[in-house]
Amino acid sequence: MATAKYWPDNYIEKKKSVSEALSLIRPGQRIFISSSCGEPQYLVRELSRAASNFTDIEIVRLLSLETIPLTMIATQTKSQNLNIRSFYSGSAASKELAKNIRFITPINLSAIPGLFKTGRLPIHVALIQVTPPDDFGWMSLGVSVDVSQAAAAAADIVIAQVNEKMPRVLGRSFIHVDDVDVIVEHNEDILSIKDYPELASDEKIARHIARLVDDGSTIQISLGATPNATLLALANKNDLGVHTYFLTDGIMNLFSRGVITNRKKGFNDGKIVASSAVGTRALYDFMDNNPAIEFHPSDYVNSPSIISRHNKMVSMNIAMAMDLTGQAAVDALPYNLFSGVTGMLDFVRGASESTGGKSILMLAATGLHGKKSRIVPMISDMAVVIPRSDVQYVVTEYGSVNLAGKSIQERAMAMISIAHPDFRDELFDQAKKRGLLGPERTLTESIHGIYPIALEEVLTIDYESVTIRPAKPVDERRIQEHFYNLDKDDIIARFFHKKTSFVHDEVEGISQIDYINDLTILAVVGEIGFGKVVAIGECLLNQSDNMAEVAFSVSKPYQGKGLGRVILKKLTDSARENGISGLFAYTSPQNRGMINLFKTLPYKVKILLEDDMLHLSCKFEDPVS
Repeated sequence: MATAKYWPDNYIEKKKSVSEALSLIRPGQRIFISSSCGEPQYLVRELSRAASNFTDIEIVRLLSLETIPLTMIATQTKSQNLNIRSFYSGSAASKELAKNIRFITPINLSAIPGLFKTGRLPIHVALIQVTPPDDFGWMSLGVSVDVSQAAAAAADIVIAQVNEKMPRVLGRSFIHVDDVDVIVEHNEDILSIKDYPELASDEKIARHIARLVDDGSTIQISLGATPNATLLALANKNDLGVHTYFLTDGIMNLFSRGVITNRKKGFNDGKIVASSAVGTRALYDFMDNNPAIEFHPSDYVNSPSIISRHNKMVSMNIAMAMDLTGQAAVDALPYNLFSGVTGMLDFVRGASESTGGKSILMLAATGLHGKKSRIVPMISDMAVVIPRSDVQYVVTEYGSVNLAGKSIQERAMAMISIAHPDFRDELFDQAKKRGLLGPERTLTESIHGIYPIALEEVLTIDYESVTIRPAKPVDERRIQEHFYNLDKDDIIARFFHKKTSFVHDEVEGISQIDYINDLTILAVVGEIGFGKVVAIGECLLNQSDNMAEVAFSVSKPYQGKGLGRVILKKLTDSARENGISGLFAYTSPQNRGMINLFKTLPYKVKILLEDDMLHLSCKFEDPVS
């Protein structure tokens, strides 16, 4: 009977040179390489140099930013030395991906470990990178646990590059010396990433997203300049938690500032949970032996059922193109290390199932230096990564919309409203030609104004949150419902006669606006995208005298709570900033509420009686002394 050896003895026996280690690879075998910044660079370099010695070897990995161009070697070798299998579910529109599309295996990240564990995709050799062993023989996979742990557990032979510069990350990130077949010691800097290319739209998109993230939310965010800006915009939030695929410097910074506490996650409380890390040496030092951080395999981190267990789970990911029905295409870019694209749908679906959860897609409205719209009539030449039925919030630098529960017509109008103004007419025309909009829709609805986010404000009235904001095209139906639900006397006060019908033609002027000459401010309660309009203030410019007419309606339960005064101030401030001379309104002599509201303005108010109606007016050049 063999006597079990103490692990340090095993470690010494398993130490080999890199050439000895790679000599164990046999023809026809499948070789797994650890992903992202956990790539064992030394082993991969030597593997590429020895490529001509191999026969029909298949390299298995997440689609990655290749430091060693194994794909190029595979395409150039005539003797079929290497084949590549890259897991990736994104688009292949870029030239580099398109020419190598045959190597791609589309699959969601959460499903990849199961391929290895069940033997449906046998792994013969796994090349991984680990920390030196601790006092008990455990080595951490460090910055890349994702699918690497499952591959190592399933492989016939595990070759581990032991690197002293790899951070020891806690969680389900360990492999024991006894479970490794070959040890190759080699120290080198862990892969990091250069600064992300910044876009002018980043900060604007970030401001819109920050308004969607509540205190106490658990967040997941992808890589890139816009996500970086978004993390900066979350600096004033409280008690955020993290359950994400990638851990980044931005997340580290929010943790250091006390914004991320992980106290209210509702699941894995107190812990930042991730699968992989991409960042600077400072991030890797922050991760080392940090009990606030746990790394787990991707079949756990990316499992929609696990994601959905978190309170207010918010997924924030970048799309490269979206169409008017809500379909989203996602491209691999050098800075996202590609594998994040493959895990996106898992988080979109998990966040959607979370209590109070939100899925947010962010995209710059244009590409090619503003010459091409990234919102298109229909995606036809790129792979759809997020189906239209899974899309909720969409954010560009021109605004945010919630497509959940919206009809195709409502989605088309919403997407047009957050496209770049230069492309809205064309998108509107294409939407009508494709039947996405009804024949009654007119081009005047293709607004060209830029949503004034500065006018947004959230108030607390009687312990209820009320959002004051400019109207959007997607608000049309809710504005109709507001009028239908008004008290009869309030309808007469607003429209000066009895009225029981508020059809599209009458309401479109309120929801389709340019935010300058025509501005509508709403007070909304309830969930974003499904909220109820409880007050409306309208401001429409009369071009002949440069004066703007204002009109109001407030639902009965919300009257007397100051909403009209808040809305009027926003209308007044906007009108002044846009060069309008003053305001006027018509009301009945019995409408004391409107009269008193107008008198709150800091300008001299003139009141004239015209045909049994009062004409109220004020000019901004005539303040109350």
